[in-house]
Amino acid sequence: MIALFLRYPSSQFGTELQDLQLGLDNLRLHKLRSLLTMLGMIFGVAAVVAMLSIGAGAQQQVMAFIEQLGVRNVIVEARETTDPQAFGKVRNTSPGLTFQDYRVIRATMEGISAATPRKRFLPSKMLPKPQRDMPTVYGVAPSYIPIGNLRLAAGRFFDESESERAIPVAVLGEGAKAALFGPEEAVGRYIKVNDQWLRVIGVAGPQLSVQTDTLTVPEGDRNNLIYVPLSTSMLRLEDNYSRFRDEIDGIYLQLEPGIDSVVSAETIRGVLNASHRNTPDFSVIVPAALLAEQRRTQRIFEVVMVALASISLLVGGIGIMNIMLASILERTREIGVRRALGARRADIVRQFLIETILISVVGGTIGVIVGVGMSRLIGLFAGWSTIVTASSIMLAFLVSVFVGLVFGLYPARRAACLDPIEALRYE
Repeated sequence: MIALFLRYPSSQFGTELQDLQLGLDNLRLHKLRSLLTMLGMIFGVAAVVAMLSIGAGAQQQVMAFIEQLGVRNVIVEARETTDPQAFGKVRNTSPGLTFQDYRVIRATMEGISAATPRKRFLPSKMLPKPQRDMPTVYGVAPSYIPIGNLRLAAGRFFDESESERAIPVAVLGEGAKAALFGPEEAVGRYIKVNDQWLRVIGVAGPQLSVQTDTLTVPEGDRNNLIYVPLSTSMLRLEDNYSRFRDEIDGIYLQLEPGIDSVVSAETIRGVLNASHRNTPDFSVIVPAALLAEQRRTQRIFEVVMVALASISLLVGGIGIMNIMLASILERTREIGVRRALGARRADIVRQFLIETILISVVGGTIGVIVGVGMSRLIGLFAGWSTIVTASSIMLAFLVSVFVGLVFGLYPARRAACLDPIEALRYE
């Protein structure tokens, strides 16, 4: 290594360009040691990029689902229980969510641009026989189209006239269409729900479905649905003598622009608590509030993920410091030669810092590539949504350089403080 310095005139010592060249030469001369030094940085940066990509993908999917629910919407859901004793206790004080609740909310609330009740039930039999899970039937009003952000892939949605006359028509969700008809055309064909034939007039486009307990939105698989007019559901599909005939499973409300959905939700809770005698048999969901909360959660999640992944970078930084200290011991005579030829302490510090930064930059670059590859593999084999953003790459790269700089400073200062005479005597 000493021979490297003899290539340059002594007047060039201390220049940044020469120190950079010396650093590159040193990395090439000690390839294995340099690679081992970089491993901590590579794994640390890769972990940061991969973890942030997983978090970003999951958060984007959840937030897209919330936005699909409608940031101007307020959703009232009936709380269901499978415990007969709990059900009986609730029914002693509350009739459940009913059409009367829907009518009272419409009469009480101002600023509602669209609304629909929803009756949901699972058929006992269906033709054609579903190839997968039995689709769920939603009885809704035509206004569900703007409220539910429903887009049609084929055909049309039922109109007010069909809804008023309880016409036996249906719109299939993407999953229900695939389960009943596979790749074949569905519009114009018939399905049999329990004992009632329905003509398919439309097929909905794909809907996001997020299975998570954090949202408290019991939407299930939004693609495996069959939409029918509410009147059709009540008059043609359900038991006319059922004591639950007046009950509904949900109420969808779309507010006019400028109306505070959180305030409206509190008003709805007050109305329902009065009629339900404060029985907790319903929940009021405000997608706008969920969206804001999810964004706050995302920021916290990103900070935690970066902190956890930074532990790997910290370990990598300690590894760099240890290797550089060993390198100084090995290159003590080289440092003495540099000092004898006129190099200052600042020149020695700069030389070793440049070598450390080079290790961090190269390790960080490789780590970014590995991290992007890991996120792609995770998305491919685990089926998770992963998103690699420029900000996550830049953050991981800058943190790696910063860690390398911090942990390289002590070895560099220690090298600069060596006594030149003692260094030249070192064997």
